[in-house]
Amino acid sequence: MSELHHPPGCTCGAHNDTPLDEGRRRMLRSLGALGAGFTLGPTLAMGALRDPSDRAELVDARAIQQGKAEKFTILFTSDIHAQLHTHDEFFLENGKPVYRKRGGYGVLKTMIDTLRAEDPANTLVIDGGDCFQGGGVAALSEGRAIVPLMNRIGYDLILPGNWEVVYGKENMLKDLGGYRAAKICANMWHEKLADYCGDMQDPNADLAGEMIFQPYWTRNIGGIKIGFIGYNDPLTPKRQSPAYSCGIKFTKPELNVAKYVRILRDYEQCAMVFLVTHMGLAQQVDLANKPEVEGVDLILGADTHERVRTPIQAKYSKVVEPGAFGSFVARLDVVVEDGKVKDSHYDLLDVDPEKYPADKGMLALVDEMSAPYKEQLGKVVGSTKNTLVRYYVIENPMDNLITDALMWKLKPDIAISNGFRFCPPIVADGRNPTPITNDHLWSMIPVDSDAKYGEATGQQLWDWLEQELHNVFAKDPAKRFGGWVVRFKGMTANFTMHNEKGRRVNWIKVGNKPIDLARTYLIAACERDGDPDDTLCRLEKVKNPRRANVTMHTILRDYFAAFSPVAPKVEGRITATDAPPTLLSQLEGYAYEFR
Repeated sequence: MSELHHPPGCTCGAHNDTPLDEGRRRMLRSLGALGAGFTLGPTLAMGALRDPSDRAELVDARAIQQGKAEKFTILFTSDIHAQLHTHDEFFLENGKPVYRKRGGYGVLKTMIDTLRAEDPANTLVIDGGDCFQGGGVAALSEGRAIVPLMNRIGYDLILPGNWEVVYGKENMLKDLGGYRAAKICANMWHEKLADYCGDMQDPNADLAGEMIFQPYWTRNIGGIKIGFIGYNDPLTPKRQSPAYSCGIKFTKPELNVAKYVRILRDYEQCAMVFLVTHMGLAQQVDLANKPEVEGVDLILGADTHERVRTPIQAKYSKVVEPGAFGSFVARLDVVVEDGKVKDSHYDLLDVDPEKYPADKGMLALVDEMSAPYKEQLGKVVGSTKNTLVRYYVIENPMDNLITDALMWKLKPDIAISNGFRFCPPIVADGRNPTPITNDHLWSMIPVDSDAKYGEATGQQLWDWLEQELHNVFAKDPAKRFGGWVVRFKGMTANFTMHNEKGRRVNWIKVGNKPIDLARTYLIAACERDGDPDDTLCRLEKVKNPRRANVTMHTILRDYFAAFSPVAPKVEGRITATDAPPTLLSQLEGYAYEFR
């Protein structure tokens, strides 16, 4: 059975821990002597990866067969984004996109059941967050319809992701409270409502200063005790509409992670310590380079939908991510002998419907949860001749479609769309137009926000684009927002990603003319709840802000009605001097390739 703990002498309501200094590091090493008797710690080798024969050799080792050694397995998913059904998934092979059917809750259920059946008593199933948003059923039920599906999978441990806040704090607590799995997060705190929250009510206002979730979770498995500490992205209130996080405070992991590693290693006597984080690959690798995480064996990361097939080695720990949309499951096998970790094997596995036929009971439950919304979401609203994909960091066809529609409907000088990452590909076969439904709209634009106008000078636009590029390519990974480059129509731009902050933009054109820094331009974008009235898609202090009296989904439906089949493509609206238009990851400096 799982064990849920407050730390000894718990001060969960106090979150003013200071970063680990050298004295505390020495204490950690000193007090770690007890744990050192149980584990190889963060020096653990992850085995020969992506080679089934190596895993078979590990699993079938003589010591295990003779009962001298034990094995446990961790199965890890994240960023499912409410994708209920098997869908087309993007792969890159020989430099070209290839699409294959992957994912779906029915297939995921069969696969996890199959993998868990190999050793049910010694298998843990973990999810790293972002389940409640990204599809129509989730949006229209405010996440409630996803809870029974996750419970049927049988997760043991859940971390809330940055999009779990999308329906507000109260809904987040109720939805996550419906999970049978344990929940952890060591950096989300109850706080008093901010001024921008208006007359919103918080029934948990009396809990201000206390942790929302347990900070860590432990489990006896495979002959040892292991522990998990959870962290959400501290930038969540800036990345998403601020109103979503009303009543929630986020803090940096560095403020208390060393404390919890020490508690797990020295008091809970955990032989292995894992972080479960939803911060984005660049931030997670940066965290793994910080001395505060000394003693962490592996960071089970999430958020940027990266497919880490070989754990990324940083100074103090390793990092993985398991892709997105329920298309992949990460598997870690660990061999334990005489209370010590002896070997391990990590792999990233495809959720393949040909290998794992969909579980009929799960399919029936998906149909049941979808039934109230089926007619509305299944309605075809348009079609496309070109594949709509969103995996490219700099520019992609899906967001070009959205900004095309904004420009057509609202007729501004410049139309802007946020740098969203989610929505599986909508694949065109080159013969017949591919239908687009209302459900697709919820995947493309997760909140049906009002469209909004504002006026800004050329200088404001230049400075704003510099900041947006910094959010994506900051040399300090902790300052990266995790999203892709902002999208637009009506202007073109060129930048150098490796330049210093404030010096990345090389040129901007509005229409076909160089931007006039003194001229005022009309901008159209979507409203972000909780932003100041004069902020438009993080472009601050715009003049004459006003709503357009139409929502983003309505704009897209009107555009499809007028122009289907559409055919958006990458066309050089924004280019980089030092990166290809097909850039697929923000992480640099490591032997990692998205594929």
